[in-house]
Parts: sequence; C-alpha cells; structure tokens
Amino acid sequence: MRSAYLDFIRIRFIMMLAYRVNYYSGIVIYAINIGAYYFLWQAIFGDKQELQGFTLGQMTTYIAVSWMARAFYFNNLDREIASEIRDGSVAVQLIRPYSYLLVKMMQGFGEGLFRLLLFMVPGLAIVCLIFPVKLPTDPAVWGIYAVMLFFSFLINSQINILTGLFAFFVENNEGMMRMKRVMVDLFSGVIVPVAFFPGWLSAIMQWLPFQAITYLPSSVFTGRTPLNEVSRVLGLQVLWFAVLLLPIWLVWRAARQRLFVQGG
Repeated sequence: MRSAYLDFIRIRFIMMLAYRVNYYSGIVIYAINIGAYYFLWQAIFGDKQELQGFTLGQMTTYIAVSWMARAFYFNNLDREIASEIRDGSVAVQLIRPYSYLLVKMMQGFGEGLFRLLLFMVPGLAIVCLIFPVKLPTDPAVWGIYAVMLFFSFLINSQINILTGLFAFFVENNEGMMRMKRVMVDLFSGVIVPVAFFPGWLSAIMQWLPFQAITYLPSSVFTGRTPLNEVSRVLGLQVLWFAVLLLPIWLVWRAARQRLFVQGG
C-alpha cells in the first residue's frame, strides 16, 4: 500500500510535465512580481538602514525566497476536492482501498516536487542574477530551511483540504476558496512580512497558522531568526501541523456521514 501512495506522487509529477511550458512562463511572472516588490521596498527604505529589524538586503532576500517558496507549497487541492464533490466522483474514491485525503496529499506533494525542481530552483537562480539576493553560506541553514519548507507545504495543503471539504456542506464554496487564497498570501507574509503588521494584528497572527507557511521559514533563511531559536519556530510549524489534523478529521467525518445519508 505504501508503494501505491508513492505512485500517486510519481503520477502527478509526470502529469505536471505536460504543462511545464506554463511554469517556464510562470518563472518570468514571479520574477516580475519580485522586481516590483524589490523596487517598492527600495523606495520605502529610502535612506534608512533598517525597518522593523529588516535591512534592505534581508528584505530583498526575503521577497525572493518567499515568492519562490510559494511556487513549491502552492497547490489547488481545495479546487480538486470541491470539483470531485460536486460531480460526485468522490463517492467512487471512497470505496477504493486507500485514504482519499492521504492520496490528495501525495498528489499535492508530487505537484510540489515538480514546482521545486522546474520552477523554484531555476527561478531562484535567475532572480539571484537579476537582484542583489544574499543566500546563506551555512549548510545548516539550508538544511533547516528545507525541513521548514516541507512543513510549509503540509500546513498549506491542510488548509486547502479543509477548505475543499466544505463543498460537502455548501452548494458552492468558490468564494471561500478565493478568500482563503487571499488570506494565505497576506497573512503568511508573502505580500508583507508579519513584522510590519500592526501590533494587534501581529498578536492575532500568533494564534493562526498562516505565519508558519512563509514568514517563519523565510525569517530563518534570511538570518532574522538565529539558529539558537530554530527549535522554537520549527516547533510552531510542527504544532500547527498537529493541530490542523483535528478539524480535518472532524470535517471529514461529518462529510462522510452526510454523503452516506444522501447516497444511501
């Protein structure tokens, strides 16, 4: 059974190869986004050497890494699940001898691996040639960041799965999915680092999982979070991963009962 789940990763990776040209153009789009934010923050910094603990060099690296990391952890599992619920194909999935939600996670990971190898890595290399991005030289930072990036994928995928499952309870959750995407991009720190949020909003963010997707890993990568504090921020990611399992299980349990009642 374990090899079957690995096959789902491989199959999704191969399927994504059919659309690789779209991702090559996506590298250009992401580079333009990074450039726009770079010149915006350059204007905001002006003559100042530091803002909210960020130097301009750290901010440049933060922008580049955050956007390229988004290419890895981003997926459309919420839309896939909602679509399968609406057309009824989820019922067929449930009678098969595997976990539907775990399969979705494996498929998302296969897509993430594709984006990592053919989008994030070449995209970051190109961005480093265009903008003054300062990559860390300590191998330990790269290793820790890789682990944190994996948890970014897990947490973002959990939020997507949870959002998609609400299609069981509403006729159309398109608005919910759009709101979720805006919230993740804004509150995770992709658009604006959490350090720049007002005090009251920053305090609220401590109780939400969004900062664990982008802000915490990027802070470690840029050196804002020293290595002696890595256990704390990594622990927050692990905690949110564990916490999100409960609402997913509760919603999935309620969704299956609703499906069985309606379908007989």
